[in-house]
Amino acid sequence: VQLQASGGGLVQAGESLTLSCAASGSILSINAMGWYRQAPGKQRELVAAILVGSGTTRYADSVKDRFTISRDNAKKSVYLQMNSLKPEDTAVYYCAADSSLFMVLLGRNPPYWGQGTQVTVSS
Repeated sequence: VQLQASGGGLVQAGESLTLSCAASGSILSINAMGWYRQAPGKQRELVAAILVGSGTTRYADSVKDRFTISRDNAKKSVYLQMNSLKPEDTAVYYCAADSSLFMVLLGRNPPYWGQGTQVTVSS
């Protein structure tokens, strides 16, 4: 499975940004996709994840009501709409995928990772 992420950039606090991730390769094995982020000096954390089949989602408490994850199964893609961005959202964001349901159901780290895309929110 290969994951190609795009859409990062520099925005001001309060603005919006949308990240995109397209999957290729053994995509039939993918049951969940999501986004993680890692800020300098901090551990990588799950931001949002979605089950490809049912659309069930999981969000970090810090982004609930601001971020929305969605998928387009026809395009084998997942998106992260980020609204009301804050400086603390600054991080490298990674697209991820899992053949199991555990990334969504349990927040378990998945086996497939894309390259990171930098999101910087200025105050």
